[in-house]
Amino acid sequence: MFVFNGRSLRRHLHEGGQFGAFWFSLGSPALIELATAARPDAIVIDAQHGLWDRHSLENAVAVTGGKVPLLVRTMDSSKGAISTALDAGAAGVIVPLIETAEEARRTVEAARFPPHGVRSGGGVRPLAGDFAAYVADANAHTFVGVMIETVAGVAQAEAIASVEGLDLVLIGTGDLAISLGTFPAADPRHEEACQAVLAACRKAGVACGIFTPHAEAAARRAAEGYNMTVVANDIDVVARGFANAQASFRAVPDAARSQQPKAKRATRR
Repeated sequence: MFVFNGRSLRRHLHEGGQFGAFWFSLGSPALIELATAARPDAIVIDAQHGLWDRHSLENAVAVTGGKVPLLVRTMDSSKGAISTALDAGAAGVIVPLIETAEEARRTVEAARFPPHGVRSGGGVRPLAGDFAAYVADANAHTFVGVMIETVAGVAQAEAIASVEGLDLVLIGTGDLAISLGTFPAADPRHEEACQAVLAACRKAGVACGIFTPHAEAAARRAAEGYNMTVVANDIDVVARGFANAQASFRAVPDAARSQQPKAKRATRR
């Protein structure tokens, strides 16, 4: 559940590694099953803004077949939201809208079993196997990330990044732009805020990620030193796929279509 290709995603980050994720909002386990065949570094389910419920979340974990680390962006920072994601079998959580070190500390505690935290034991998938082994693995390998998405969060970035047990700080670029008052236009203040969070993470020795809209942007941000980027998201992939198919169809001249053999009508006897 936690170990992929011989090591956990958490350990991979602690060793300075990078990864690119596929981001899913549409609530479709079938799409995740198709995406798993592409062997992404990780999959993120957006339970905050996406169409996921507990049942579809459980199915999404199942269809990955343990081949890809699956993380959940939780509904909020509550213990219940974090527990729901981890009990479903997720390898970790990314908790939104964190603005203080205390909120980050509570997030880490909610994701760990005692004595390292306050997580309650349970969940159908964990209990279906060797639960004692699961608890030991979970405390060692559960991935805990938080999102900085506001001006207040940027101001507290150094304190947040310094929280013990935190594995990743992910910059939510969209909400950050709204918080800064720069959305939707490009503005230097937005990039300055992103760089401030990245610098705070480097100072604290914790991984830093950034939400990116497509693969090209993800590659650029990875080259800048971000540990996590978003390679693709399901809304964009599906929308572009349909748009490209329709454009290709419309690009065929009407004259060429009219020259195609016409189906013969059946005649009545």
